[in-house]
Amino acid sequence: MAGEAHPPKLLLVGGARAMTVSVDMALHALDQAASRGIRIHTVNHADVIAATPEVNARTDETSVVDFTSPEATVDWALGKAAEGERFDAVYALQEMAQVTSAETAAALGLPGNPPAAIRQARTKDACRAALAAAGFVQPAVRLCADLADAQAFLRESTGPWIVKPRDAMGSIGVSQVSGIAELPAAMRLLPTTEPFLVEEFVDGPEFSVEGVFLGGKPTVLGITEKETVPPPYFVEVGHVLPAPLPEHDQREIVHQVTSALTTLGLRTGAFHVELWLSERGVVLGEVHGRVGGDWIHRMLGHAVPGLELYGLIFDDLLDRPQNHGPLEATRGAAVRYLSPPPGRLVAVEGWAEVAAHPAVLHAELHAEPGDSIRPLHRSSDRIGLVVVGADTAEQARRLARELCDSVRFTVVPEEEHDGPAA
Repeated sequence: MAGEAHPPKLLLVGGARAMTVSVDMALHALDQAASRGIRIHTVNHADVIAATPEVNARTDETSVVDFTSPEATVDWALGKAAEGERFDAVYALQEMAQVTSAETAAALGLPGNPPAAIRQARTKDACRAALAAAGFVQPAVRLCADLADAQAFLRESTGPWIVKPRDAMGSIGVSQVSGIAELPAAMRLLPTTEPFLVEEFVDGPEFSVEGVFLGGKPTVLGITEKETVPPPYFVEVGHVLPAPLPEHDQREIVHQVTSALTTLGLRTGAFHVELWLSERGVVLGEVHGRVGGDWIHRMLGHAVPGLELYGLIFDDLLDRPQNHGPLEATRGAAVRYLSPPPGRLVAVEGWAEVAAHPAVLHAELHAEPGDSIRPLHRSSDRIGLVVVGADTAEQARRLARELCDSVRFTVVPEEEHDGPAA
C-alpha cells in the first residue's frame, strides 16, 4: 500500500479449527488479507496445524503456540518482537482465541478489544449482570455450584428454565427444565463439573445481529432469523438473512445491540449478538466478539454484495481508508441443516443434485450408509447442510428447505440394522 514502509503483518491467533466452516472462514480471511498486501503469521496447536494444510498453504508463517493460554501467547509474541519481528495487527477468528487476541494486542500496543471487556462478554453471567445494570432487559440468571444452588434458584424464579455451561459453544449441555425434578438429568448433560448457569427461559423468536466495528463504532451488516429444534434442546437448524422484520423492530434491535456493545466496551473486530423478541421487547442473549458461526459469513457475503468481511476488519485494525460499497443486505441467503430421523443410515438419494444446484453457496454431507444418526441434542449431531443465495430472504428460505427436503434418507432403527440380540 502506498505510504506503508513495509508490508503490514497480522498475527492470526488460533488460525482455524479443523472443521470445514472454520477452515472456510480462515481461507476467506487469508485471501482478503493477501489481496491487501497483508502478511499473516498464524499460531495454533500442532495437531490442528497438521490437520489444516490448506490454511497453512495460504499463511506466510505458522508457529506452534498454545493460543488457549494468553500468557504463553503474549510471551511468544513479545519474544518475537524482541527478535525484530514486527506485528501491525492481531486478530482471531475463533471464540476460544478472543481473550488471547485481546491480551496479545494490548501487550504489543496494538488496536484491539480491551481484555477485560472481552473476558466479561465471554463470561455469560458477568455479561448479563453488566447489561442488566445498564438497563437492558435480561433474563434472571444464577451461577450455580451444585444441585442445591439450582434448586434454590428455581424456587425463587419463574420457569421454565435453561440449564447451560458457563463457557461453551454449539448448544453443548444446553437443555430446558420445567421443574426441580428435571434438574439432575439436565446437569448430567453439562460437559464439565464446573459451576454452571440456570436462567429463565425467554419465550419469543430468536435472532442474531452480525456486524463489524469501524472506527470503534459498531456497524450492523444484517439481522439473522434463527430456527431451532423444539425444547428441551435448542440446536440451530436454520438461519435466514436478512430477517423479515418490520422496520420498527429492526430499528429497535439495532439500537439495543449497538448500545449494548458500546456499554460492554467492545470496539474492534466483528460481533455476533443473539437476542429474542419477547413481550418485554428486545432481550439480549449471548454477545460474541467474532463473526457468527453456522456459515453466516457465507450468507453475509451473498446478502451484502461486494462485502469483504475480513478485509473490512483488517483495514480498520490497520487504520487504512475504508473503500467499500453500501454495507447493507440487499439480497437473501439461508442455511438449512439436514435432519433425518435418528437411527442407522442405510441409503441417501438426491444429494448430488442438491449439491450441484446453481444457487447453492456451500453444501456438505458428512454421513454415509452405516453411520449412526443421533438425535439433535447438540450442534455436532447435525450431519449436513445447504447454504443458498437468492434475490430475497424468502426465496432463500424456501429454496433451502426444498433442497433439504428433496434428499431422501433411508434410516432404520439401530437394533434392526444390528440384528436381533443374542
